[in-house]
Amino acid sequence: MAKDKDEKKQDKKPTKSPEQVEAEKAAKAAKKAEMSAKAKAEVGEGKGAAEGAKEEKSGKGAKGGGGSRKKDEGGEAIAFPKDYVPRLKKRYETEIAPALGEALKIKNKMAMPRVEKIVVSMGLGKAISEKPRLEAAVKELTQIAGQKAVVCKAKKSVSNFKLREGMEIGAKVTLRGNRMWEFLDRLITLAIPRVKDFRGLNPRGFDGNGNYNMGITEQTVFSEVDSAAVVFHQGMNITIVTSAHDNAQGLSLLKHLGMPFRVEEEKVKKAG
Repeated sequence: MAKDKDEKKQDKKPTKSPEQVEAEKAAKAAKKAEMSAKAKAEVGEGKGAAEGAKEEKSGKGAKGGGGSRKKDEGGEAIAFPKDYVPRLKKRYETEIAPALGEALKIKNKMAMPRVEKIVVSMGLGKAISEKPRLEAAVKELTQIAGQKAVVCKAKKSVSNFKLREGMEIGAKVTLRGNRMWEFLDRLITLAIPRVKDFRGLNPRGFDGNGNYNMGITEQTVFSEVDSAAVVFHQGMNITIVTSAHDNAQGLSLLKHLGMPFRVEEEKVKKAG
């Protein structure tokens, strides 16, 4: 009886042709090759990430700006050529710094006020209901600054504004080094003169420590943005952080750099 059962089981099993057997073997071999290739790729990515982290820690990963950069400040978009010095930085070192020292009566070069960094930010409250607005703002801010913009998230939940913690409601870029000087040069010589009905910058935009804040109503004043392709008009805030001790030093520094302030700057000098 046992023999009969074994014979029946063998009869039920379908017989495979030699061609089918070879096809199955080839499929298994291809699958193994694919799995090994994926494993190698994952190992390579892990090594690349580890090397990138080491470079960031040592400061080798930053080009043009110099030094390591915080995660929330954005990354490099375009690298500067080697030994490149921006035009405005040259002017500051050769012409502006000596004239500024005479005006402020500072003899020590190390004590001279200078620009340390520039923060460009966009508030995008409407991006809560309009997602394309955030993508367009990040793209345009990256074009303007020449550095990848960082998306800012809400820190608190506000029910009146339908805002939850963690929602993406803004974008910003922090510029240092050569990229900072290039942006400041373009801001002074190209962007500000294109502002409609411009009557001079408000000298009251200082915070008491020599740092200046200004706003721009439209991103189209920058020539890097194609005005014909702009869908959403978005303003931005620009903060120029300096090493000045008070408003008077900060005002004098920015004035020597070429920032066009209104006539009432004399009142600020006396108050500062």
